Amino acid sequence: MPRSRIVILTGAGISAESGVATFRDPDGVWAKFNLEDVATPEGFARDPAKVQDFYNMRRRQMDSVEPNVAHAALARLEREVRGDILLVTQNIDDLHERAGSRNLIHMHGELGRALCQDCGASSVWAADIAVQSGCPACGAKGRLRPDVVWFGEMPYRMEEIGEALTRCDLFVAIGTSGSVYPAAGFVEEARAAGALTIELNLKCAGWASRFDDQMEGPATQVVPAFVERILSATG
Repeated sequence: MPRSRIVILTGAGISAESGVATFRDPDGVWAKFNLEDVATPEGFARDPAKVQDFYNMRRRQMDSVEPNVAHAALARLEREVRGDILLVTQNIDDLHERAGSRNLIHMHGELGRALCQDCGASSVWAADIAVQSGCPACGAKGRLRPDVVWFGEMPYRMEEIGEALTRCDLFVAIGTSGSVYPAAGFVEEARAAGALTIELNLKCAGWASRFDDQMEGPATQVVPAFVERILSATG
């Protein structure tokens, strides 16, 4: 299965085995928090302290998790594959980077960055964001928010992702439910470009019929096996 231009989409399922909470599972994040309160511009306008506390908690939790072998396998694929690979993640954690991935787009933003609502600067931010924290770029106080994409906002770098999908000959979706657009439409864009499409998921359901092939099981098992398959075919 030699492929020279690969686009990989990852979702919460790849980080779940590292201990990062998923969102839509019965015991996931949205079962414990009201998304309208903590993941919308309107919620932030109503109660910025509540939203900052939510993301501060999640940011602190990143200190207790590590990349797993699925993250490491994708980093290996990027290093060793003969061809171009773009990794697009819906996750706001930094586990792909910590595993070694470099050609990476965080379409939903990054937990470890802060966005200034005055000057638009995005800054690396590892500590808590307080309501009155100052922007490192312009100095404005009280104008920082987590640099994450909330419901109702446009994901980042969509034009770049769209161009990659029209050029790819292999599209792989890993650990994502396919229930949130625009990412849920990536498989159709890739198929329209003539790409082979493959899903790797704990349970291949819902959007599975839109793929040419599926591999079912935990990410820490199926992703390394898939990477071995790709590297063997392209070696």
